[in-house]
Amino acid sequence: MKKTGLYFGTFNPIHIGHLVIAHYMAEFTDLDEVWFVVTPKSPFKQKKSLLDNNHRYQMVTEAIQEYPKLKVSTIEFDLPQPNYTVDTLVHLGEKYDKDHEFSLLMGEDNLKSFHKWKNYEAILEQCELFVYPRVSEGDIPERFKDNPRIHRVDAPIMEISSTFIRKQHRAGKDIRPMVPVAVYRYMDEMNFYR
Repeated sequence: MKKTGLYFGTFNPIHIGHLVIAHYMAEFTDLDEVWFVVTPKSPFKQKKSLLDNNHRYQMVTEAIQEYPKLKVSTIEFDLPQPNYTVDTLVHLGEKYDKDHEFSLLMGEDNLKSFHKWKNYEAILEQCELFVYPRVSEGDIPERFKDNPRIHRVDAPIMEISSTFIRKQHRAGKDIRPMVPVAVYRYMDEMNFYR
């Protein structure tokens, strides 16, 4: 059974920070692989800057093609909106229960508010959390500090955001070092975020 880390996000666009964290988790923890779970565009929230699901999926596919331990999943594309992690885990379990043991990857900032997630206790019962450091305000709740199912991983701190990349690209700045070459090429060809 493969130990599979799930890395949820809009990846709008995927950037080197996402890649570094996912690769670090796949290479330097006991996870066998990491799946980028591309979060769909919500019909309830019309974000103009959020690209179509398939374009974001394609950019992730382009970004990870040279990393065999990294995969991409569209599982949430066909699930009812809005998506809740606990529901996605149920669907993944039904589809892959014999082949994969799932864990969640999250930034330390998300762990601080994890108790507000829908059915967070059920999530923690079902899978382990691999938490990477983030610069953020606030404290981690006591109940999560010594939990044996929560693993704090000393991954590199990546202070780079898709929002920054979109904004600077629109302003005509050269953002090429911040995204994988194939992703930049795709963005450029499709004239995204201009």
